Amino acid sequence: MSAISSPPDRPAFDCIVALGSNLGDKAANIDRAIELLTEVGDVRLVARSRNYATEPWGKTDQDWFVNAAIAVATSLSPRLLLRRCKDIERSMGRVETERWGPRIIDLDLLVYRGISIDEPDLVLPHPHIGARAFVLAPLMDLDPDLVVGGTTVREMYDAIDTSSVRVLA
Repeated sequence: MSAISSPPDRPAFDCIVALGSNLGDKAANIDRAIELLTEVGDVRLVARSRNYATEPWGKTDQDWFVNAAIAVATSLSPRLLLRRCKDIERSMGRVETERWGPRIIDLDLLVYRGISIDEPDLVLPHPHIGARAFVLAPLMDLDPDLVVGGTTVREMYDAIDTSSVRVLA
């Protein structure tokens, strides 16, 4: 059984990538990361969520984040796509100092086709999708009927507190 499924009327995508930033020009950082991810041509943007202002998660004594998500079509394997995302984070100046700490950019693979992976540095579908409003709000823009692990994005979104998430103009 597939780990994800989507209704046939939705645009076809291979992967959904979550993006977040809470340093510098946050929205511009997200735009730049999308540009870098798609510039070679082996990753094509299918859909993009709106930007959301969200509270920090995990480590709360830091500035709010801007979060978004994109659906992409790609010929890259999950491992190669993850490597591309990490290269983009480094090229944009991300320095990993503390878990869940401030970051100029963060790119996370959320789902990739129907693949389930459980490795130390790559877990798909992302294990915390259903617990994080900053992930679910952008996913609602992309595909609220997407099924991840037997539950739709809409059901996950409705089950958690999203009161602190707001759409940015």
